[in-house]
Amino acid sequence: MAFHSPYLFLSAPGDPTKQDTVNKLKDKIASKHNDYAEIFPFSLPEFKVGTLDQLVVLSDDLAKHDLAAESIAVKIAENMKTLLNNDVDQWKNNLVVNEKGLDAYLRGFQWNGMKYRTDKSLKELADLILQEVNQIDALMKSKMTAYQAVKSALQGIQRKQTGNLAVRSLNDIVKKDHLIHDSEFLTTLIVAVPKALINDWIAKYETLTQMVVPRSSQKIAEDEEYALFTVTLFQRMVEEFQHKARENKFTVRDFKWDVQAMAAEKKQLAEMGATEREQWTTLLRLCKANFGEAYACHVHLKALRVFVESILRYGLPPNFQPMVIKTKPKQERKLRDLLNRHFAKLAGNTGNSSTAATTGEDAHIEENLAMLIGDKDYAPVVLFYINPIV
Repeated sequence: MAFHSPYLFLSAPGDPTKQDTVNKLKDKIASKHNDYAEIFPFSLPEFKVGTLDQLVVLSDDLAKHDLAAESIAVKIAENMKTLLNNDVDQWKNNLVVNEKGLDAYLRGFQWNGMKYRTDKSLKELADLILQEVNQIDALMKSKMTAYQAVKSALQGIQRKQTGNLAVRSLNDIVKKDHLIHDSEFLTTLIVAVPKALINDWIAKYETLTQMVVPRSSQKIAEDEEYALFTVTLFQRMVEEFQHKARENKFTVRDFKWDVQAMAAEKKQLAEMGATEREQWTTLLRLCKANFGEAYACHVHLKALRVFVESILRYGLPPNFQPMVIKTKPKQERKLRDLLNRHFAKLAGNTGNSSTAATTGEDAHIEENLAMLIGDKDYAPVVLFYINPIV
């Protein structure tokens, strides 16, 4: 993993005690003379360990569950950011877990024993957390889809109000006295003319077809692209006039004076706008709540990975200290190098805490070999980066 995150979970065996492990690491990376990071130890419950074979299988499953939960939390966060029109400050203020900001939540991480009871097996806990995050994902997808449908419908109505004169609604532009009403033979058409062709319109409209009333065209509106004209002609010439107008790049708008239709359009716009605002408010609230739940699931799965990998790496009985490490700005590479050097003696020490440690030189060789074969995330201790979202 690239060094994109200042946060990581680290687990190291007691040396000889857990507190000694913390103190020695602080001297190396979080002291007055070596100020590269902050260290926040935390404890994990006494989980039901199970068999070695079960732990190996669970290790692979947890890696997949972890990625799935992370992607769901990130997606909810991105949806929230979109809802807030990319207002980063407001977005960050809404990224909370258990009413805490992400930094405070990670610094003070504690296993939620009320929700994830330790009388269950590790696999049951992993499945329970994954089920929870998948339910959150399904709910958010459903709510987001419903909101997008309403938003798209509203935008469609709004485009009719804000587009150019060739496409937008004319109900708030054309007045009753612009039209001929209650005539048995005559009618008024509304024509959108490109501004570059206004002179062509004036010169041609009377002769596009027969039975056009001379000097009947009036300009009633214009925007940056079009001017809107009326023209009066006999009703039986309408179809031919429309055809000739298209040939000359004039757009005859489909418009009929209808007071009820105008009122219905305004009502629809108001109702759709109210529905969109209501769903936006509900969805933002759901994003905030469910982001916190999904992110907590993600971090708990990460903590399970720490436990399982620590047992596999350091052996039984459990004697390791989990920690949250927060890297100081621009110190990621130095921190990683210091961690590798500080824990070099643990390289190759897997599955049994009593196994003799390899020498520092051997550990250095093993690390370089891992680098050469492409494992740039190699570390002599259990270490996982945590997505900080922001």
